[in-house]
Amino acid sequence: MRFIKLILTLAILTAVPAFARASQMSYPEGQLDQLVSRIALYPDPLVAQILAGATYPDQIRDAERWSDEHHYLHGQALADAIQGDQLPWDPSVQALLPFPSVLEMMASDMNWTTDLGNAFLSQQQDVMDAVQRERRKARDYGYLRSNGQIVVGGGPYITIMPVNPGFVVVPYYDPRIVFFPPRPGFVVGGGIRFGFGVTIGGFFRPWGWGPDYDRFDWGRHDIFINNARWGRTWGNRGEYVHPYEGVRRFGPAERAPERHEVHERSERERGDAREGRPEHEEHRGGGDHGHDRGDDHGHR
Repeated sequence: MRFIKLILTLAILTAVPAFARASQMSYPEGQLDQLVSRIALYPDPLVAQILAGATYPDQIRDAERWSDEHHYLHGQALADAIQGDQLPWDPSVQALLPFPSVLEMMASDMNWTTDLGNAFLSQQQDVMDAVQRERRKARDYGYLRSNGQIVVGGGPYITIMPVNPGFVVVPYYDPRIVFFPPRPGFVVGGGIRFGFGVTIGGFFRPWGWGPDYDRFDWGRHDIFINNARWGRTWGNRGEYVHPYEGVRRFGPAERAPERHEVHERSERERGDAREGRPEHEEHRGGGDHGHDRGDDHGHR
């Protein structure tokens, strides 16, 4: 009997570290900086939505595919289609559907998206600190500054907000440039480009978009989605349900048939979109995100 107890004790002691490793993700500071570098200079509301959506990495590819198939929809028509199709993904993932280039970025590198989501689930405070570190570098090197599209708050925490809360612009920048001292002769003003954005009207309010509905409390290391503190963590990720008003959650078996025509793009159109060339009307502004949809300008 004593031998059996000893065996059981050893088995438990051996299993605990393995379980802990499986249950707790841990990313060092340098890796966190690298993970957030792609999105650290996005406006705060968009960063908040990306971090929340990344915690559901298994849903990102399907959402990106749906977005690609419905590239011709924008504004109220897009919101109606999202509701009408009874999409089975979490509202935090649905909230990214107006931003096809963001979903494309996430779907094209699922290792990065999964790591970003896991880091946010297990180390929310550390992820927010990493965003601040990257923003501080870009600001100190002269790349990050207020302009006609964003307002950069100076501190003690660096905020990035749209000039127009109803129009969210997706910046284009190379992390290998903007977080390092500028090379001699390099034009700092061209390090971050803004030009294409998405009009977020009241039709996207059910998914949390709107003034002050998606925001950070940087000092307290809190994030608010749909005006409610985001409480999903690594420990409660299986049962946590974030509150959304006006978005009903559907399982795959509950999906209704699509109520609108799906337009398939030609290979040429897909190639143009991948290269940043809009195949329809263009909202001119000099950015590379020409395939983000708004409700009053270019489609994908």
